[in-house]
Amino acid sequence: MTTRTLVITASILGENGQSKALAEHFIAQAKSRDGVDVTHRDLVASELPHLNLAELGSWQVAEEERSAEQRALAARSDSLIEELKAHDVVVLAVPMYNFGIPSQLKAWFDRVMRAGVTFRYTENGPQGLVEGKRAVILAARGGQYAGTEMDTQTPHLKLMLGMIGIKEVDSVFAEGLNMGEGKRDAALKEARQAIDGLVERL
Repeated sequence: MTTRTLVITASILGENGQSKALAEHFIAQAKSRDGVDVTHRDLVASELPHLNLAELGSWQVAEEERSAEQRALAARSDSLIEELKAHDVVVLAVPMYNFGIPSQLKAWFDRVMRAGVTFRYTENGPQGLVEGKRAVILAARGGQYAGTEMDTQTPHLKLMLGMIGIKEVDSVFAEGLNMGEGKRDAALKEARQAIDGLVERL
């Protein structure tokens, strides 16, 4: 059985980004295993615009009634959701920018979190519709925040993933990357080892 894995990167530093390096390590390890297919979506290389009213409105129009412009706008979200649903595991390689996620990644979430499509509201609260999937967060940070109130990023990501039904989430932290060469090298080594363990369980 093939495990289909979607790896999403969002570092504005390109090849110099540490989160991108963690993603590349994950991809290399995954591709070395039989039965694992990997798709890589770089949200900086193929940047999504910020969500606006016209695009949001296109989702509210029945498909057969959409104008050509509305069809083109809705296709962005539709294609991203189809891609997400086609994979078993989603890997988010995430740098921390001002205690939050990159705006490029937020633009992706804005399009895959759609009421009536990937979640629905019920009398008992929201229900995720993207089921049977797992997620991995690869978090690269200059300081050390995991497990503290300063880590607003991880709860945010888990909340959004959970909203659409992805509740099994593993996190790998590479922290203190700007706190000296020794700390950086040790953190990256530990993160790579953790990634190796996760890949073995794919």
